[in-house]
Amino acid sequence: MNNKETVKQQILDAFYFRHATKKFDPSKKISEDDFNFILETARLSPSSIGIEAWKFVVIQNEELRNKLKEVAWGAQGQLPTASHFVAIFARTKQDTKYDSEYIANHLKEVKKFPDEIIPEIQSRYKKFQEDGLHILDSERTAFDWASKQTYIALGNMMTAAAQIGIDSCPIEGFDYHGVHNLFKEEGLLENGHFDISVMVAFGYRAEEPRPKTRKDINQVVQWIK
Repeated sequence: MNNKETVKQQILDAFYFRHATKKFDPSKKISEDDFNFILETARLSPSSIGIEAWKFVVIQNEELRNKLKEVAWGAQGQLPTASHFVAIFARTKQDTKYDSEYIANHLKEVKKFPDEIIPEIQSRYKKFQEDGLHILDSERTAFDWASKQTYIALGNMMTAAAQIGIDSCPIEGFDYHGVHNLFKEEGLLENGHFDISVMVAFGYRAEEPRPKTRKDINQVVQWIK
């Protein structure tokens, strides 16, 4: 098997390995080096118009985990047992709108665009956001667009974890208002610049899962030639 085929098989093996782990072995902890690797795959993930409208909050504090458990019905088994638990936040409309201070600063300080072309870029973003995907129709449409980007990072984190033998579970099973209010009280929403998008737990499985099942590829793929 040549190198490319070996890599392809390793990636597929990781996908077969990965499953939504409901309960982790609390005695097994992910090393700092391994978890930093997982976080780096999140940081390097792509995002629409490259604005990186996200924040990754690693919740290791037991008291905060217990509070979160009260409003996250889908994380009852994960919060007490996961080695690492991450809340992924998306930026709100006040930051993701084409003419926001965040966008201007990102273009200048992160993307290193010259000052004189930033207005032109923002003009293109305006057309994309207003006339293309209608992202700015409401606070919710703007936030949902930003949340879509966090799911790219989420998928990359889970795949990267699986490739080094670490389990994970994405979590949408929570009371939005309860989680929002909890994180607001903790000061994590930064005065409305962020809100909760999704959460994910990492660790090592406590038991082996059922064999993976999926639809046949012909049921989910259509070719138009």
